[in-house]
Amino acid sequence: MQHEAQARSYLDRMTTIEKIGQLNLLAAGEGLATGAGAETPLARRLDDGMIGAVFGIKSLASAKAMQERAVRGSRLGIPLFFAEDVIHGHRTVFPLPVALACSWDMDLIEETAHFAAREAASEGLNQVFAPMIDVSRDPRWGRVAESPGEDPFLAGRIAAATVRGFQGTDPSEQDRVAACLKHFVAYGATQSGRDYDNASMALEDLLTVHLRPFADGVTAGAASVMAAFNAVNKVPMHANGDLIEGWLRSGQGFDGLMVSDYTGVMELTAHGIGNRDAAVIRALLAGVDMDMVGEDYLHALPQLAENGIDAADSGLSLGADEVLDLIDRACLRVLTFKARVGLLDDPFARLGGSVATPPRDEGLALAQKAAAQSAVLLHNNGVLPLSGEANPALVGPFVADRANMLGTWAVSGDAREVRTLQEAMEDITGRALPTAFGANIVDEPWLVDRLNVHGQTVSFDDRDPDDMIAEALDAARDADVVIAAVGEAKEHAGESSSRLVPDLPFPQRELLRALSRTGKPLIVLVFAGRPLALGPEVNDADAVIYCWHGGLRGPDGVADLVFGRSNPSGRLATTLPAHPAQTPLHHSEEATGRPDPGRFQKFRTGWLDLPDGFRGYPFGFGLGYSEIEYGTPVVNSAQISGDGQLQVHVEVMNTGSREQLETVQLYLSDPVAWITRPARWLADFRQVRIAPGATERVAFTITRGMLSYWVAPSLANATLEWDPGEFQIHIGPNSRDTKTVSLQWLE
Repeated sequence: MQHEAQARSYLDRMTTIEKIGQLNLLAAGEGLATGAGAETPLARRLDDGMIGAVFGIKSLASAKAMQERAVRGSRLGIPLFFAEDVIHGHRTVFPLPVALACSWDMDLIEETAHFAAREAASEGLNQVFAPMIDVSRDPRWGRVAESPGEDPFLAGRIAAATVRGFQGTDPSEQDRVAACLKHFVAYGATQSGRDYDNASMALEDLLTVHLRPFADGVTAGAASVMAAFNAVNKVPMHANGDLIEGWLRSGQGFDGLMVSDYTGVMELTAHGIGNRDAAVIRALLAGVDMDMVGEDYLHALPQLAENGIDAADSGLSLGADEVLDLIDRACLRVLTFKARVGLLDDPFARLGGSVATPPRDEGLALAQKAAAQSAVLLHNNGVLPLSGEANPALVGPFVADRANMLGTWAVSGDAREVRTLQEAMEDITGRALPTAFGANIVDEPWLVDRLNVHGQTVSFDDRDPDDMIAEALDAARDADVVIAAVGEAKEHAGESSSRLVPDLPFPQRELLRALSRTGKPLIVLVFAGRPLALGPEVNDADAVIYCWHGGLRGPDGVADLVFGRSNPSGRLATTLPAHPAQTPLHHSEEATGRPDPGRFQKFRTGWLDLPDGFRGYPFGFGLGYSEIEYGTPVVNSAQISGDGQLQVHVEVMNTGSREQLETVQLYLSDPVAWITRPARWLADFRQVRIAPGATERVAFTITRGMLSYWVAPSLANATLEWDPGEFQIHIGPNSRDTKTVSLQWLE
């Protein structure tokens, strides 16, 4: 209330035009003109007080200059806030969000977010457009790279941890920034894996899967939310008042700022809901407070505030007073946000260089640790870890790569600071290692051009592919083990990077086939931005590590794993399909009347042309360098009633010779319910360190709320239901390999 009162003290003195100006969110673009040159559009907007915020600034000096101009241009001296895409780190780039999710380590995720906040705040930023918490179950969709993976429970934990890391207890603190949950909502449920496409689903799925992470992020205190590009059940999200003003604000108590995505208000016309005036009013009615880049609010609202709108074809009829009320509502939220981040107290609080830049060495050490904990060991026949005396050959298009290691949406990172895999491994071994390129990343020149859309990250060697493979075989000839670094380019994943076939590109598969024929032990390192169907060329290797795009110190973290300096602990946050067409796919699929028996059987669900026994890697899967055994879960009562709590525990034994960080996962099933339920769903998890030869007792508490589910004849009439009867508890190291106990929970 203090921040709102502070905001109202400005709002009550503002003209309508000044209020509209606060709703305009622009990109820094060409910035401010200097010298005798012509003024830029941004500069003119600043001089007229027609900008509420700017994103994409590249320096503290630039931010300070813009703020000075904005304060002078505004009659009441209202400052800008500054925002940026800080998706997985700022200057220090951490592993991709989907990779960090594979750590299942909320302390680590919070720590990386706090470090990013420190760097961002030191450059004058007040808000970051993160975390992206779209549950993503289709590996064809490129933005799975930015996501927390396929599970809503894990995504919700990540949303809360990231918000805590960015904001702490107060986003106005000098080393904190305001978080922005995105993209609201169901952006990851795109049809056919195509970016920007729409989503249609049962309301139960919307509530259970896609809205849950936003509820958890709001509970953690997120100061802002960004609307999604897509429509949900036929209503574009930038015009979806039922979900924004209804579910989010009234239902969850969100009292922060709602911003549009890039030209999201403008795109409502292309969605087919009316002309610019109709789009502007629909967005304001829905609760979109700021218009990013398109400037439709700025251009349309002055006249609408005078005349209102009567657009029968769009179902709109509002008088001028009603439009003015909408402008006031949005402007108050913008000003309240500025008060919350401290700008109405001091517009220059973090623009004078007083916010310390965090130590670079601290960030790089954290990035290396995060890369090691995010990588997932998928297979190991005993070849890993390598000793320091091993004599490996390094082959593959990512052995000496820097440009692709940062991954997508690393807008403030510098790939020149990446240490290559070759450099990292040669530092460990203390000697030069034989290397060879071996294959192009892709073999289609037109695709190379698309992958280099933001500057060259993919080179193309026009030698005969057989000659390149021969060079790799020559490098491997005297080695005792071959390490193949394969995968995707950074622009293979990310926004507008949907793939029809999410697998390892053909020339790299050919390289792996040739290497496997040498008889040398083969270790495959997969650097990627999405879950790929690996295929037999990878799965038949002696060891496989899914490295993702690990950021500035990704190769160092992987080298630590290969040589045993770190013990693998990553667990998949998203299923790796057996075949690239086996999508969408996730661990909590609903039961069917003709369930998959685990092999092909006519008139049962499955695929005709998928060989029996050809499986991918399930959600939650990952290995370490020690053997872990699970006992049978034990419940404190096989029958319980009422609103009590059930205790369940399991004994987890480390039968190997190394300490292991184990992620113990709890899944639940409800065999009989009002509606079709998932065959199992993730309900909790614990991470425990287990010494060699030791046994840890891992306990969970189960409540009736964990067994409840949504029934939604409409969004307004959605209710949480609970059925007494039989339930099943599954505990294990992943979503597939669990041990089960049943119980009766009665009224």
